Amino acid sequence: MTTIKGPGIFLAQFMGDTAPFNSLKSICLWAESLGFVGVQIPTWDSRCIDLQKAAESKTYADEIRGTVEDCGLKITELSTHLQGQLVAVHPAYDELFDGFAPASVHGNSKARTEWAVQQLKWAAKASANLGLNAHATFSGSLLWHTVYPWPQRPAGLVETGFKELADRWLPILNVFDENGVDLCYEIHPGEDLHDGITYEMFLEKVNNHARACLLYDPSHFVLQCLDYLSYIDHYHERIRMFHVKDAEFNPSGKQGVYGGYQNWVQRAGRFRSLGDGQVDFKSVFSKLTGYDYKGWAVMEWECALKHPEDGAREGAVFIRNNIIRVTEKAFDDFAGTGSDEAFNKKILGLS
Repeated sequence: MTTIKGPGIFLAQFMGDTAPFNSLKSICLWAESLGFVGVQIPTWDSRCIDLQKAAESKTYADEIRGTVEDCGLKITELSTHLQGQLVAVHPAYDELFDGFAPASVHGNSKARTEWAVQQLKWAAKASANLGLNAHATFSGSLLWHTVYPWPQRPAGLVETGFKELADRWLPILNVFDENGVDLCYEIHPGEDLHDGITYEMFLEKVNNHARACLLYDPSHFVLQCLDYLSYIDHYHERIRMFHVKDAEFNPSGKQGVYGGYQNWVQRAGRFRSLGDGQVDFKSVFSKLTGYDYKGWAVMEWECALKHPEDGAREGAVFIRNNIIRVTEKAFDDFAGTGSDEAFNKKILGLS
């Protein structure tokens, strides 16, 4: 077994226009002061990284890593959540998702997809240049508007959608394979990969590609009423990343999973700061440790109630307290009597 690395922090929700959140160095110093030992970097934020430059220049990648390490931290992974979303977008969402891309491709879905695919390929090379072995992203979606089967889905619609999704991702997965990096899809509502079944459907279409791996985040499963512990039993061999994020689901006589179009505070299902929600993290950390998860535990903060700086400060302690330092010996070794093959046969009555 391996002791999970951490605590790490995903910087995306904390970047801002004022110090210490407006540069990679200053936010890393802030994170280190709270007790974090790793940072996950959002590649769409130019205050953190120039993704193309990190892919094309090992010298620049070394400078980025040096900046982080000089602050007493390590880079856990890079993230292309926003760019991955744009690999597959249904036209109904074009205007909403244009904001994830540069203005030069707004209103041009073909150009936007090409931009997103290039971003992912750069992310694979940048990750390799930084010495990383896993990367976080979203799958995008062509089918999400049909998630509830009304009107009735035409026969073959889902199969066609997943074939197209796989055709878009296979060349990207191959680039990640060439660079020795696992591409980890965050299973998430709004994506065609939003639960175990949809992941399996995608995996089949990409021929069980070795790099088509998973980012495990139990908060999204609480909101779907999915068993987030048995999920680990099913998919532990593919889990390469871990977002430590809490959530709660409190249905009432007025609303449930779909939330009644309410804001985050008023929804039955909502994300919470670590320790304030319903996720059984002791069991989560125990299962991941038992399955020899070798990656990082990275806090992703999303809470409609608590101040982010309080969430971060508490989160570092929360993760540290849940990481299990694995044992190097069996607890009952003191009672061992020694053994050899002859002794074993004697015990079994075979001698």
